[in-house]
Amino acid sequence: MEKIKRKRGDRRDGIWLRDLDALHTIMPYIYPNRADNEAFISERIDLEPINRYLEEKNRGNDGEPYKFFQLLIAALVKTITLRPKMNRFIQGYRIYQRNVLTMGFVVKKEFKDEAHEALAFIPFEPDTTVETVHNKILEEIHSCRSDAPDNSTAGMEGMKKLPKPLLTFVMWLMRKLDFYGRVPEFLVKTDPNYATCFITNLGSIKLRSGYHHLSNWGTNSIFVIIGEKKLTPFYDEKGNVTMKETIDLGLTIDERIADGFYYSKTIKLLKHLLQHPELLELPANQEVEYE
Repeated sequence: MEKIKRKRGDRRDGIWLRDLDALHTIMPYIYPNRADNEAFISERIDLEPINRYLEEKNRGNDGEPYKFFQLLIAALVKTITLRPKMNRFIQGYRIYQRNVLTMGFVVKKEFKDEAHEALAFIPFEPDTTVETVHNKILEEIHSCRSDAPDNSTAGMEGMKKLPKPLLTFVMWLMRKLDFYGRVPEFLVKTDPNYATCFITNLGSIKLRSGYHHLSNWGTNSIFVIIGEKKLTPFYDEKGNVTMKETIDLGLTIDERIADGFYYSKTIKLLKHLLQHPELLELPANQEVEYE
């Protein structure tokens, strides 16, 4: 990604957008909290073309198989690359264009009640393909499930040992630093709340999709929930019913970073990519016809 020279007012993770229209410039002052500006979108995805693609992709594959989770992240990376307003965030009353496209998620070290969690945080380049995503996710999950803690978890482990009054002061200071984009990088380097998109795969633990809030901490503007796979009736124009395997997605978006028309086209592109997963083999920055 081309490195842009920082100007006064820019952050290490984003470029301050100085020339926006009046509505988008003033909106963060009227509604300063991200968690108060959530737009929730629910979509149901027909898995038939995805299942066909995965079956073909994994045929003769002796390594780790491709899965829906990887396809979804590849689709999100391509969608956000082609719809760059989705890679914006608001902090300190200003709108920023993020420098890097990143995906964050939580990894359970083991599927046990007492097992610890690790934070995954992966950057993606404009030429990312589904193969890139597949390899990066496997590498990150392997790292997260090792004994070594990630940067952000290690930082929190140190902070939790502080006396309550001191920890209260430290967290007040951290929120102030967060407002100005000055939180030490080693503390938030792997925090999904600073990612372009925070993803949780509830289907992997047999839960349905639903709403999840955004956080006022960090810079994350998009939260995606993956639900459990299920059979759903589809009706044709004559009323005939066909049962198909589907999966529900829940997307919570900061409504201040773009307008409804932009969101509508973005969701349309995301669904098109998931219905034509072969397009994910193209570089993320290569345009596709979807309208």
